[in-house]
Amino acid sequence: MIENPIIGFKVNPADIQYIGQDLQRPECILAEPDGTLWSADARGGVVRISPDNSQKIITQTFDASFRHAADETSRFTEGTLPNGLAFAENGDILISNFGTDVLEVMTREGRTKLLYDTIDGQTIGKVNFVLRDSQNRIWLTISTRIKNWMKAISQNISDGYIALGDENGLRIVADGFKFTNEIRLDAKEEYLYIVETCGQHISRMRVQPDGSLTNREVYGPSKLGKYGFPDGIAFDSFGNLWGTLVMVDQIFAITPEGDFHVILDDTNEQAAIALEKAFVEDRATPDDMLAAGGTVAPWFASVTFGGPDLKTVYIGSLRGTRIPYFRSPVAGLPMVHWR
Repeated sequence: MIENPIIGFKVNPADIQYIGQDLQRPECILAEPDGTLWSADARGGVVRISPDNSQKIITQTFDASFRHAADETSRFTEGTLPNGLAFAENGDILISNFGTDVLEVMTREGRTKLLYDTIDGQTIGKVNFVLRDSQNRIWLTISTRIKNWMKAISQNISDGYIALGDENGLRIVADGFKFTNEIRLDAKEEYLYIVETCGQHISRMRVQPDGSLTNREVYGPSKLGKYGFPDGIAFDSFGNLWGTLVMVDQIFAITPEGDFHVILDDTNEQAAIALEKAFVEDRATPDDMLAAGGTVAPWFASVTFGGPDLKTVYIGSLRGTRIPYFRSPVAGLPMVHWR
């Protein structure tokens, strides 16, 4: 039996390295085989970081509202907030905009067009993440229909959903989630794995040939960690599902057997305990959330495997200004744009 390479693997925060500088809300990161990184940026687009570490901001319309917001709550709920990213088949960048509530597609030079802003005749809601599969279908998560997402951080709100875009347009394929966040497909694209941030767990559903989703179940623990708010996820080549716990700032992995392992812990424990207590009592406020977070890159949001061997792990964050990274003992599962 082959031993799982993550068993016993831990990352010391002191050993973290960084790339990029002066980034604004680098929530999601795309890695290309040549070493280029693309980071979501709250100025209204992406930052391209070249293998030589030079960087360039690419936006359709430069937006300074994030930097000059009147307060921290406004900074993370208003204006343009590029969130989840994916490469279109032609190399353009799909952008789920968590601030303007739309799915956009932007060329690498900044030319942008709207793809979706409504569904079933209604505004689409808080567009969180976008994923392209091997059939060139677009999977989209909507966290909530509540405009100020911080008011949806409750275990009693289940208005998140998943939409699928293909030659037949955009349609809802699953709903009733507690703040739908990132999604991933396994290596065979048999199951879709769904982060429910306010459910504090990951669900999965079987993907049918027509894109419909069935057989919903919780994958791994019903609650991730002592105070877990899962956000981003990514598979490695062994079948472990890596993820981040946002606000409490941990990186974890769920083994194929369903066991939970903490790989990196940058928790401010006192603030995390207070936030968890407020959440359980359904009284969590923006101040409770903003008090939490570590020092590596506050509010871990995503994990991305990159580098020539797919063994470099990059951490996206909501409140960091650089991209932390470390080496993994196992390669990531190649994304569709690597294949």
